This record gives sequence, C-alpha cells and structure tokens, in this order.
Amino acid sequence: MISFVKGKLVYIYENTIIVENNGIGYEIFVPMSVIGNMPQIGSEVMIYTYMNVREDALQLFGFLDRDTLEVFKLLITVSGIGPKGAIGVLGTLSADDIRYAVMAEDAKTIAKAPGIGAKTASKVVIELKDKLKMRDVAPDIKSEIDGQQSIFEDNSKQAVSDAIEALAALGYSATEATKAVRKADTGEDTTVEELLKQSLKYLYS
Repeated sequence: MISFVKGKLVYIYENTIIVENNGIGYEIFVPMSVIGNMPQIGSEVMIYTYMNVREDALQLFGFLDRDTLEVFKLLITVSGIGPKGAIGVLGTLSADDIRYAVMAEDAKTIAKAPGIGAKTASKVVIELKDKLKMRDVAPDIKSEIDGQQSIFEDNSKQAVSDAIEALAALGYSATEATKAVRKADTGEDTTVEELLKQSLKYLYS
C-alpha cells in the first residue's frame, strides 16, 4: 500500500498529476480542487494516496490532506460510488461540506456533484449518517466543540432546529443553514434570534 507520494511535480493533466520520486513517475488521479491548488511544475509536492487494485490496473487516487482521504474512503463504501465517482464528489464539495450535508440529510447538495444522481446522493446520506461523526472525523470541529458547550446539547436543540428552519425559509440549503448555525457563537441559553443573527453574520462574511 502506498500511503503518500512525495516528490517533484512533473505534469498536470485534466484529472491527474504525475509526481516523480527516485526516477519513478507516479500517475495520481486527483479531484479538481487539488488541480486548482497545485504549485508550479517542478515544485515539490506531497500527496496522500489510496491505491485501487483492479484485475486490469493499479490506480492511485490522491489528496492534499489525510482528512479528505478518509472521507474518500468512506464515500467508496457507498453502493454506486466508485473511486472516480468519489473523486468527482470531492472536486465539488470539501470533506467538511460532505459532513454537513450528511448531518443535515441534504441529498440535494451532494447531488450537485458530477455523475451523482438523486438516488445515489440519498444513499450517501443514509449509508454515511452513522460513519461521518463530527467529533470523530473532524479534529478542528472537535476542538471547537470541546472548547465550548455544543449547540447540539439537549437544552438547546429546539433553538438550533428553529434557527436552521428559519434560514432554510430564507432560501439557504439545509447544508448551508446547518453549517452557519454550527459556526454561531452560542451558549446554553442562546435564543433563536441570537442564533439567526450570528448565523447570518457568518453567511454574509
């Protein structure tokens, strides 16, 4: 198993890059988001990889961080999504965007990814609901939650739910609304009005 490839960036193609290490050129399939963040040809890069073994080929799929790689591994467990389909999803949505969409049961946002229909997007939500846990998978969000009382404590669930519904009524997607409310600076007795105020401030920033 090749966990990562570190070396000189030799070529950038439409959906692959080639990284040279010790005289060997590794062709790596990457999301469009990675293509857009590549440095100049000749620069050193480090790509975290997943090796897909098929009867007729060995393929490497790469990402700029381990977190995105882990979400990729979860996506390919969903029936109907192969490695290239998962690459397409991660070219449109970030790892955290996928978490928020799953948490909000927002299949429409996932369906925006190329090659992902409504049925497959619904499968992503259903099959990853218990696997994509915010505390376990996102270290940055975990620190945020550990540092303050979570907005999803029992005594504030209703305010959170009402705030998300209100933002959805204003035209925001379930994912955008959930993400904004999570980012809102809140406490045990925060009102719906305060949540909306802070959430809108985040959305407009």
